[in-house]
Amino acid sequence: MIELSGLTKTYGETTVVDHVSAQIESGGVVSIIGANGAGKSTVLSMIARLVAMDNGSVFVDEHDVLNTPSDVLAKKLSILRQENTLNVRLTVRDLVGFGRFPHSKGRLRPDDTEHIDRALDYLNLNEFQDRYVDELSGGQRQRVFIAMVIAQDTDYVLLDEPLNNLDMKHSVEMMKLLRRMTHELGKTVILVIHDINFASCYSDRVLAMKQGALVCQGTPEEIMQPDILRDIYDMDIRVEVINGHHVGMYYM
Repeated sequence: MIELSGLTKTYGETTVVDHVSAQIESGGVVSIIGANGAGKSTVLSMIARLVAMDNGSVFVDEHDVLNTPSDVLAKKLSILRQENTLNVRLTVRDLVGFGRFPHSKGRLRPDDTEHIDRALDYLNLNEFQDRYVDELSGGQRQRVFIAMVIAQDTDYVLLDEPLNNLDMKHSVEMMKLLRRMTHELGKTVILVIHDINFASCYSDRVLAMKQGALVCQGTPEEIMQPDILRDIYDMDIRVEVINGHHVGMYYM
């Protein structure tokens, strides 16, 4: 379980995360939704200790992220940020191998090689493993980065807008992959996502933020209601339901 208590972040006189408290149970896909500037990515970064919190606390399976050694925390959770730029030219296999650094400290052992092989196989990247990452398409590169966090072998996988720059086909494939990871690999996937249609179809839980605050949380069925979405986004959204299942949201 990840426990957030009074999580707060300010820049100057602007509060970007305002006393956010939540309990994220282990297992499944958890989506954080909200308009631009709602504080979603900042919350994700504070969980991973990439951004310092001004107040509050984050516990990951009873580990206080403020005091937990980096190598211990890196074995509990991994994060893939929104922008992933490479300053050096790496092959697919080399990049996936970086996920093993918390375990290997740069000296790959047979166990590390097995994790890399499994991650490449799981993402269907074996045929690309010797190619340079910058030679791949956007969708293929995103799979390589996901393979890297799989190789890290953490219980919690944090993803900041993993559908960015992906077309509809690759977005669907990515969301299906994330769901498979929770079922087959036992991961807890927490992602910041803008597309509420994908959030409603593939999430087990949804956290909704507005102006830095956590305004509601629950199952997709509980959150994807016109009045709730209207409050989150300050606009009318029509919800289409067939046989009890949400099939789409339309902006009006």
